[in-house]
Amino acid sequence: MPNHTITFIGAGNMASSIVGGLITKGFSPSSITASDPFEPSLQQLQQATGVNICADNHSAIAGADVWVLAVKPQMMKAVLEDLAAAAQAHKPLIISIAAGIEIDSINKWLGGGQAIVRCMPNTPSLVQAGASALYANSAVEAAQRQQADTIMSAVGSALWVDDEAQLDAVTAVSGSGPAYFFMFMEAMQATAKELGLSADAARELTLQTALGAAKMALDSDVDTAELRRRVSSPGGTTVEAIAVFEQRGLPAIVAEAMTACRDRSAQLARELDAG
Repeated sequence: MPNHTITFIGAGNMASSIVGGLITKGFSPSSITASDPFEPSLQQLQQATGVNICADNHSAIAGADVWVLAVKPQMMKAVLEDLAAAAQAHKPLIISIAAGIEIDSINKWLGGGQAIVRCMPNTPSLVQAGASALYANSAVEAAQRQQADTIMSAVGSALWVDDEAQLDAVTAVSGSGPAYFFMFMEAMQATAKELGLSADAARELTLQTALGAAKMALDSDVDTAELRRRVSSPGGTTVEAIAVFEQRGLPAIVAEAMTACRDRSAQLARELDAG
């Protein structure tokens, strides 16, 4: 069973989901502390998991060898500058799940010399089906890297990238990606009803099909293009739908949308650092 102690600074939905995943994976509730100025969030988390809670960040981090930063990006600078002396004294592993805050900014606000892992999780982490990408600075040791991997793997898959700038691309894929699929499912359900299905049937068939397709892709030894071709028999029904998607430029639309998302992620990082 893991024996390091973890403090979550911020107890919102994402932090709570990670805490829940850690407990499920065998972490002792006594080894986890969460701090948040919003008392109802803390009480709800404690009732659900049994972890320690604290309204004061300084008290919460006492003795912790891992700090998980889960505060709103706009509040990060003030929170970290207040904790800089403690970070310098204890040199914990810092894991940030705050969108758009670059490692150099975190390091600067904590006074420098910190071991920092920046992580981009996504909302399916709330149901232990997340996809997270991680990037570590040069101060992170191998054992700390494994700690970060263990923590984020508690809510789904976790993979490492070699360049922090790649996290902007990760945002465009997995970070914002759930919304793309939700929008597609929304359109499928609406059309299914127009074609005569009940709302309940439209919902169940659409969502189960999405789940099944994702599971097939995950479990298959061939790529998604081949899986698509296997469903699209020549002269059949599926090829008619695929032809419309291709004629309307769906691949180009997806590329344009994801590029816009990537660019906005990079812009937000610059704005947050300047602020």
